Amino acid sequence: MKSVNTRFSAPAAPQPVDPFSGVLLIDKPMGPTSHDIVNRIRRGFGIKKVGHGGTLDPMATGLLIMLLGKGTKLSDRFLGSDKTYEGTLHLGAATDSQDAQGEVTDEGDPSGITEEQVREAMTSRIGDSMQMPPMVSAVKVAGKPLYKHARKGKTVERKARLIHLFQFKMLQFDSPDAEFVLRCTKGTYVRTLCHDIGIELGCYAHLSRLRRTRSGSLDISQALPLDQAMKMERNELLKHILPIHQFT
Repeated sequence: MKSVNTRFSAPAAPQPVDPFSGVLLIDKPMGPTSHDIVNRIRRGFGIKKVGHGGTLDPMATGLLIMLLGKGTKLSDRFLGSDKTYEGTLHLGAATDSQDAQGEVTDEGDPSGITEEQVREAMTSRIGDSMQMPPMVSAVKVAGKPLYKHARKGKTVERKARLIHLFQFKMLQFDSPDAEFVLRCTKGTYVRTLCHDIGIELGCYAHLSRLRRTRSGSLDISQALPLDQAMKMERNELLKHILPIHQFT
């Protein structure tokens, strides 16, 4: 009778968990792009893989979700979450970017516009609607972001997209400015909402301030100011990284 030589292999050793894998919440200042902040985190802390869970324009401030290491696999989860913003609609001028960073293209007199008219223009947009992405945006047409076409002075055909507003509420009106809070689905261009309200009211308008305060279940109160985060040592920053299992 032949003996059977059975060979048992030892179980593979568990891979060490990278402590710099997870979610870091940053309070973005005005000025840098979301990609600029990705680069600062990557280089400042020597983290190979860094991404974010939803772009904020350079003018915008507030909650920017940084995805570190294996946390980058959570990108779709955060990109698809509902967002909450606080902002300011400025009546009397439209710009080519639909926000305060653009060049003024049209001007009108907002002195006759009442608080109730602006409030009604906001609340009437609650629910489903189709929105045309602005030319100065990262939406791609024929493989190229719209803003690259816009830089060459081109306007290209693009498709309207379905958005949903859960809340669009005026907080304060001090003509020509209207402060508001907005809760909406992903892909909503707040500056386009402001631009369209200006057209509807006949006096033109643009977005002059925007701050993201919430994304899904994550709130700005949980976020680190960027400058504060960049002054931290690696071990100190670790205390602020949310583990991946919290979101799976």
